[in-house]
Amino acid sequence: MTITELIKSRRTIRKFEQKPLTIKQLESFVDMARVAPSAANLQPLKYALVAEKEMSDKVFSTLKWAGYLKGEYNPKDDERPTGYIVICVDHNISKAGYELDIGAAAENIILSAWDSGVGSCWLGSVERPKLKRILNLPENLEISCVLALGYPKESPKEAEMQNGDVKYYLENGVLNVPKRSLDEIIIKNK
Repeated sequence: MTITELIKSRRTIRKFEQKPLTIKQLESFVDMARVAPSAANLQPLKYALVAEKEMSDKVFSTLKWAGYLKGEYNPKDDERPTGYIVICVDHNISKAGYELDIGAAAENIILSAWDSGVGSCWLGSVERPKLKRILNLPENLEISCVLALGYPKESPKEAEMQNGDVKYYLENGVLNVPKRSLDEIIIKNK
């Protein structure tokens, strides 16, 4: 698969097969984040990896899923992610200016996972204080986001945006994700 095909085929996955991921797999995805661009090359990001079932259940309890579908699309017990990568900022290294690093690192993880057949959901709606306690993270680490990972149990599809409505929706059991057209997002010089 070319990089273009990889990017075009990737969708957020919220329902997963219960085939376990390994810490080794998660480490390989984080290795791709490690080489992502970083402001001033400070590299302040750190990663907590979770693949063990009991800890995965605890992480799951801190997450909120599919806000537009108001809970009806939350993963059921047999659809939960089988691994997590929690992206943190080490404030001993950087106090500000790391926001773009997070996006670059997360996207590298997401694409490298997808390239190996592993789907992901990038979650920002996280009970951070609770998750920090669960993971026993030191004070200097701030949780930015969580990447939920696993083998896909669904195949969401891109949909044409109607009347500027960005809300994803279910149609015949398939999650449809509206995307703006290329023509709509390119600024034309007059």
